[in-house]
Amino acid sequence: MTAAVPVGIGSAAALAAGEAMMRSGSLAGPRLPPSPFATVGEALAAAAGTRERLVLVDAGEQEQVFSWAEVRSRARRAAAALARMGVISGDRVAIILPTSIGFMDAFFGALLAGATPVPLYPPVRLGRLDEHLRATARMIKAAGAAVVVTDNRMRLLLGPALAEARPPLGSASVDDLLRITSEFEAPHDAEALALIQFSSGSTVDPKPVALRQRHIAAQITALMEEMPLPRGEGNTGVSWLPLYHDMGLIGCLLSALYYRGSLVLVPPELFLARPVLWLRALSRHRGLISPAPSFAYSLCLRRVRDEDLVGVDLSGWEHALCGAEPVSLPALRGFAERFARWGFRKEALRPVYGLAEASLAVTFSPAGEGVRAIGVDPQVLAAEGHVVPGEHELASVGRPVAGFEVEVRDEEGHRLPERHVGLVFARGPSVMDGYYRAPEATAKALDGEGWLDTGDLGFLADGALYVTGRAKDVVIIRGANHAPQAFEACLLDVEGLREGCAVALGFTPPEGAEEALLVLTERARDERGDDAALEARARTAIAEATGVRPHTVVLLPPGALPRTSSGKLRRREALRRFLAGELGAPAPTGPLRLALAAARGAIALARARRWP
Repeated sequence: MTAAVPVGIGSAAALAAGEAMMRSGSLAGPRLPPSPFATVGEALAAAAGTRERLVLVDAGEQEQVFSWAEVRSRARRAAAALARMGVISGDRVAIILPTSIGFMDAFFGALLAGATPVPLYPPVRLGRLDEHLRATARMIKAAGAAVVVTDNRMRLLLGPALAEARPPLGSASVDDLLRITSEFEAPHDAEALALIQFSSGSTVDPKPVALRQRHIAAQITALMEEMPLPRGEGNTGVSWLPLYHDMGLIGCLLSALYYRGSLVLVPPELFLARPVLWLRALSRHRGLISPAPSFAYSLCLRRVRDEDLVGVDLSGWEHALCGAEPVSLPALRGFAERFARWGFRKEALRPVYGLAEASLAVTFSPAGEGVRAIGVDPQVLAAEGHVVPGEHELASVGRPVAGFEVEVRDEEGHRLPERHVGLVFARGPSVMDGYYRAPEATAKALDGEGWLDTGDLGFLADGALYVTGRAKDVVIIRGANHAPQAFEACLLDVEGLREGCAVALGFTPPEGAEEALLVLTERARDERGDDAALEARARTAIAEATGVRPHTVVLLPPGALPRTSSGKLRRREALRRFLAGELGAPAPTGPLRLALAAARGAIALARARRWP
């Protein structure tokens, strides 16, 4: 059985509260109550009848404010424009826009037109533009999009992808959708496709996850059970997460509608440049809910200055969720300790686990417990695949949310006992029916009883799920199975290396017959030291912490490692590029490169003769 060193854990409090049932190798969450709304359109209409609002924050902390009634009215106009273009019920509408009111126009407009929105990530890494264009063309074709909605500037950059994908109705500028004054709204249907979201693609190319209206309703109802808010108006969420992935789109934007609350959005590129904007928005709006990956909490520790927090009060932050990547105990503990001075309570931290194929959440840590940890022996876990006490701490990702079940199985499909590492399976009302027009991929992910093979490894103990990593990422050294994070974490404090920019991989060296450890890591941007000394420091850090000495350490320029659209490192793709000799620095960016890219896009569009 394949095993790995765990990187995330669940909590036992659900048993004491009677909220989860436990049997060997299986966990079940509480019963899911009926959803308050059957469709997103119904939720938007209900939110429009409140005084709640959508707030968009810019780099100078100026705010655009839209009532949900305004958002709905704009969406109905956009729906009318899409219908006039020829979009009909059931069509897919690809949306390539940044966090903006334009995204809301296109997304909700597509839904109200009876179509299925397909949010795709905009080209923000111009140094990897060609790579982005190829991926975008693949996703447009995989979704069978009838039209692509973007803005005028981005449309030129996307020209080669649009020309390659050739959506039947071409492309449209989101600004043009609001030029007409008529409004339209198609009938709502709980069985209709509500959304196609692409999986992150950390181990394989992104796959189109098809979610129906009932999936969205079930998922958000489960979230509302986990995070009940005070009755009445005034409940606010704050997010900087991108809207083309489930945590930002479903967990924040669509959840705000079902809650009938307000939502404050900071564009992700602004958060990365100035993470303090997130904390200041939370304080200014008394945000109750805000999720983020571990790296965001770590970024705040490194980049937020005390002098930027004058007057900030984080005491209203009730649910500080942490998911989308392995939970980092040092990051969360450090964040709680540092920002306690500004009212942050460590009990607000809630590690969670989920994936796009389940709509979003599968497990949640109980509210009010903060981060719970246990100690394991990583050597025993790696070599034997079961848990014994040790000094290596792991953080909890909780128990199943309402309506969900979780099992841990061996490779033959048999349920494993507690504290044994196996494949994590999940079943629940928001699990997809399948990938869009991809029956073979669907058959590999779903069995005949609705169980989803998450692709993750983990174990159960004391009413909790412990996620140990991706099955395809396991590094096997001398018969022991290691999670790559166990090696990568050793490099976080190595001076001269770029933090969080390393991948550990198993590979067979030319002179050997057994798998060895390969480490690819980026230098810090200002690093000018000796490469041999830096490589030696990296080797020593890994060997001292894990007992495994890397066979090969490769130092790379900043930005060389491939990432998913959500920023996750793509380990398998990094290995492929390394073996092919294709790992290198991204192309330099600047006004000239941008102008050339736009000109190339315009030529591609003109040759296609489908877009004016």
